[in-house]
Amino acid sequence: MAAKDEGTGATAGTPPGEEPGERAGRRPRLPEAARPYLPPLALYGVTKLAGLAVFAVLLEWAGDYRGKEPRFGGGAHWWDVLSTWDGWWYLQIAEHGYRPSLVRLDTDGLFTVQQNSVAFFPLYPALIRLVSEATGLGLYGAGILVSVVSSFIAAAGIYAVIRLVVGVRAGTIAAGLWAVAPGAGVEWAVYSESVFVAIASWACYCVMTRRWVAAGLLACLAGLNRPTSAVLIGAVGLAALVTVLRRDSRREHGLAGPVYAMVVAPLGLAAYIAWVGYATGEPTAYFTLQREGWAHFFDYGAYTLDVLRNTAVGKHDYVFAFAVPDLLAVQLVLALPFLIALMLRKRPPLVLIAYTLATIVTVLGTQQMFGNTGRYLLPAFPLLIAPAAALARLKAPSLTVFFTTAALASGWYAHYVIFELGVP
Repeated sequence: MAAKDEGTGATAGTPPGEEPGERAGRRPRLPEAARPYLPPLALYGVTKLAGLAVFAVLLEWAGDYRGKEPRFGGGAHWWDVLSTWDGWWYLQIAEHGYRPSLVRLDTDGLFTVQQNSVAFFPLYPALIRLVSEATGLGLYGAGILVSVVSSFIAAAGIYAVIRLVVGVRAGTIAAGLWAVAPGAGVEWAVYSESVFVAIASWACYCVMTRRWVAAGLLACLAGLNRPTSAVLIGAVGLAALVTVLRRDSRREHGLAGPVYAMVVAPLGLAAYIAWVGYATGEPTAYFTLQREGWAHFFDYGAYTLDVLRNTAVGKHDYVFAFAVPDLLAVQLVLALPFLIALMLRKRPPLVLIAYTLATIVTVLGTQQMFGNTGRYLLPAFPLLIAPAAALARLKAPSLTVFFTTAALASGWYAHYVIFELGVP
């Protein structure tokens, strides 16, 4: 029998005024601050699941993955495809760590340096190893779990940022749009995009809400995840610098926070690139690996222009040519000026403008697999501001039709095309 509190008549352990058993029947409730995130996360999750289901059906129907090497787009099951290509490298790092080296090849071809795992940044594989050790999951399962959880954090960050610019409804829709964006197939694969966008979106949010210490730390963390973190670091630094230079904002926000963000933001990226140089014995080893091991380097848009010229006349006389992914990427590139103009009309904060434009310049100005342009532009989530604002005017039935169609179609253009018709 339960003991009674003398003087109150309440059961021991039960707050005064509450009947015994009332607490046991009470359902756990989400904190008030978390509730606004439920609709965007639900929309994102359902949309992604639909796209992934279509991807699985297409893979099984075609069956081509069964004849490919597990490292290069193949496997025993359809889900194995999600850990191929770059995913293979990440899993190798998670299991064995790095073995830094810069080995020259005796060839005059496109690749003159042996590919090495240090071209891939350490944060994502470290998270895979940590989750695997903590949960008992294998490295593949841990990698998928990290990507899926990070994708929801990213969707929440996109919602938070775009809500501040064009409202709650548009923010919710933007989270759904990110699920069906070109290249979105890597969001639930063993790839580092979801982790990066999770960090980048919340870093931008912290800048917009003047949380400078958090913004600097997040940008620093992003520098351990992808080389493209340079655009986020630059955007955070520029926003901090403008805050320091303007008298009114300097009075309101002080100097310490923005200066801290400027100083801390580049440390992660700089430290990793310096470590690669030290470990291999060549200070510029990371850039050498990118250029001569993967044929990825900044060429001021020469490669992009070459692809556009070739595809315009139906030719594929260029490096890394993949007909279907390249054609879809051309359409995306042609839409960029329109998306940029519409984004600027909404007058987003400086950090979003700088981050988005720098991302686009980096992607279009670099020689890399053109068919992956959609994947490379996934971090440029502020481009969703105008489409999300426009769709926010639609009623629920119209939005349901739109997202149902887009989700099913994304199983092909955002998943199957990049994993099976190209190289993600």
